[in-house]
Amino acid sequence: MSRHPSDMIGATSLALVRGRPILALAGLAWMFLISFIFAVRANAMQPVCGFHSREIAALTIARAGLLCTDEPVGGTCSLENGETGDGVTVENRRALRPKLIVIGFMGGNVSAGNLVHREALLTRKLQADYPDSIHAAIFANRHGDRALRSVLQLLDQDGDGHLSDEEKRAARIVIFGHSWGASQTITLADRLNRLGIPVLLTVQVDSVQKRNQNDARIPPNVQEAVNFYQTEGMLRGRSLIVASDPTKTMVLGNFESSYRQKPVSCVGYPWYARAFMRPHIMIENDPLVWERIEALILEKVS
Repeated sequence: MSRHPSDMIGATSLALVRGRPILALAGLAWMFLISFIFAVRANAMQPVCGFHSREIAALTIARAGLLCTDEPVGGTCSLENGETGDGVTVENRRALRPKLIVIGFMGGNVSAGNLVHREALLTRKLQADYPDSIHAAIFANRHGDRALRSVLQLLDQDGDGHLSDEEKRAARIVIFGHSWGASQTITLADRLNRLGIPVLLTVQVDSVQKRNQNDARIPPNVQEAVNFYQTEGMLRGRSLIVASDPTKTMVLGNFESSYRQKPVSCVGYPWYARAFMRPHIMIENDPLVWERIEALILEKVS
């Protein structure tokens, strides 16, 4: 089983506390090696191709949307009543469309309920703000099977345990994640591809490829994909994603963020993450990146 660099750092700090300096130094050396391997794996055979985060402002198209969650959340529609050009009310049109399914994956070995992390915060925000048009759920990246089962159950509108071609075509799915969670994002999209289920959007934030996964090639069932990354830390994300079939998938861009001049607060993260993986968690905690991700998700609701 793969070990995230944060596991090694935690073990090293424990050795220091117990007064074992030689063991601690060995642990630090091993941690640096593991971090280097992660960085190389994340960018293996990939040319650097990205832009500073300020250049992705064009992606920020804030559109109103509504949301639903794993657990029912109280609230009413935040949009005003109105009619479309064909005389159908906005509410009736939404009632005819299946809810947007938003699946998020946490990075590293972080649990889904850890609200220090932006992935969990975004999911909670969507649940609280838009309870009628989106079903949002967050998972630890090791729970890919659980996430797949959740998606299939949500798509099974008639509850017969089988997805018809019509139910598959009606699927409206967005998947996002950070670090290992970003790798799991593409793995889930690929599993849906094998089942003939389309995905509207995948979002990868500083993607670190997990063992036996491929986070670089976007499967052809994905309509749009976007990649955010940084290259300043020991642990850095994949700099380039490509479409397996460019005629079916539009890669919106591979966008680089830099934190040398404008660091992002990482309050609440463990000290070893702030010390050894700071840029990797800065992009995870960057409000500008996540505001754009939220805008891209809400664009799929309208």
